[in-house]
Amino acid sequence: MTMTRNIYPIYDKMMTRADKEALLHQRGMMIWFTGLSGSGKSTIALGVERELHARGLLCRILDGDNIRSGINAGLGFSADDRRENIRRIAEVGRLFVDTGIITLAAFVSPTEAYRTMARTIIGDADFHEVYVSTPLDECERRDVKGLYARARRGEVKDFTGISAPFEPPTRPALDIDTSRQPLETSVEQVVELIMKHQQ
Repeated sequence: MTMTRNIYPIYDKMMTRADKEALLHQRGMMIWFTGLSGSGKSTIALGVERELHARGLLCRILDGDNIRSGINAGLGFSADDRRENIRRIAEVGRLFVDTGIITLAAFVSPTEAYRTMARTIIGDADFHEVYVSTPLDECERRDVKGLYARARRGEVKDFTGISAPFEPPTRPALDIDTSRQPLETSVEQVVELIMKHQQ
């Protein structure tokens, strides 16, 4: 009987996730922020990063700006490219999580299918969804990047919340409306979620 040859023997020799987590004295996990543009995803992630750093925990933020200008620079905004954008983010996120790093991903990720794909890639036990449910009118009032105004003028096609739908998560770990509470409270809620899984 012929034995199947392992063509990826390096994986059997690499140090394990448990080795990395023991070195860092923390557990890797993914906090996946989803919500409309301008809802406060990246702002909360920045606050969480600073708080975790103060506690001696290693953290990495992945968001649209640093991903679209780097690893996903060649992708556009077609349906296929949007899906590939999320797939790549999830694959990179899994590498960080498997290295013991607390990873904060801040992406609109507008459909349940996209988020389910990310959860499947990263692993259900490590994937914690935070829905930043700030209402559309507040996100549009902020219009941090001027995208809503451009979408209203028809300059941006398939813009989530205006000309493309957003599917709210059905069972997020947290639901945060930044129009109803201060940033500090939102950050505290996410940090509490993280620390609960560091025990």
